[in-house]
Amino acid sequence: MNLSNLSTDELIDLYTRILDALKERGVIRTNNFLGDLGEYIAIQHYNGAPGLPNLQAAPPGTQNVDAISRNGERYSIKATSGKGTGVFYGLGDPESKEIDRQNFEYVIIVQFFDNFKVGRIIELNWDQFLKHKRWHSRMRAWNLGISKRLISEARILVGNEKVEHIARKFRR
Repeated sequence: MNLSNLSTDELIDLYTRILDALKERGVIRTNNFLGDLGEYIAIQHYNGAPGLPNLQAAPPGTQNVDAISRNGERYSIKATSGKGTGVFYGLGDPESKEIDRQNFEYVIIVQFFDNFKVGRIIELNWDQFLKHKRWHSRMRAWNLGISKRLISEARILVGNEKVEHIARKFRR
């Protein structure tokens, strides 16, 4: 199909039909395309990789938890096409003296590079998350910056030399 022959209205209609088809197939559940795609890819990767736990999607609206393992471990999944994740709510602000309640056991970051190609899948445990989290003052919540230090300390589930080449191109 040559998309350049379609009018803008036809492209918008096609996009809407694609989203509907992806919802019917269970790839996306909401209108947050990138987030839902990241969750789908992470769950599919875990369920298809030997040595990783099988995951199932958490019920919609579950705060901070996107997937659950058969052993009850909770996973927060963040998808990004940039150098940082979306935010994590439910933790105290930087001035808080309260100890944060553990909201999940693991964070999975699905990092997309050009054209929604998966560049990396990164896993952090709760302690690593606490170590690397940073305050997003505008959102008044925490997020993760995908730094060299975070990558060196995280469990890299997907990522190779080709991915690193794409990542360097992406950062320019």
